[in-house]
Amino acid sequence: MNDCIFCSVVKGAEPASVVYSDEQVIAFMDTTPVNSGHVLVIPKSHAAQLSELNPETGAQMFKVTIRVAEGLRRSGVKCEGVNLFLADGEAAFQEIFHVHLHVIPRFKGDGFGLKFGPNYGFRPKRKELDETADRIRKAMKSF
Repeated sequence: MNDCIFCSVVKGAEPASVVYSDEQVIAFMDTTPVNSGHVLVIPKSHAAQLSELNPETGAQMFKVTIRVAEGLRRSGVKCEGVNLFLADGEAAFQEIFHVHLHVIPRFKGDGFGLKFGPNYGFRPKRKELDETADRIRKAMKSF
């Protein structure tokens, strides 16, 4: 993709403060961080959404994410916990359409949070959960 900012980072055409890089993934500092130490882990090959991501590359992303999270904890960056966030699709607040996993250091009072919708806390009946699980399970068999 010619207009993908993350592909430009991978090619070295855009600057990045790289934390880690291998054949499959690169991790670098987010330029609009939630907190200091906010890192993005991305695949080097373009995948706009999770369904386009090679599973082995996705596994490598998560392996690197685990290392980054531990690195944050040991680095001296203010970090009492870590949130991982991946937005897949516009409705999920994805803004850059190249898969990327946010590794966000957290601490009490940092002001960051998630806002839940009006149906949060509603507990569906087991039958509904089972039916939904069945639909998802069947759909997963098709790919």
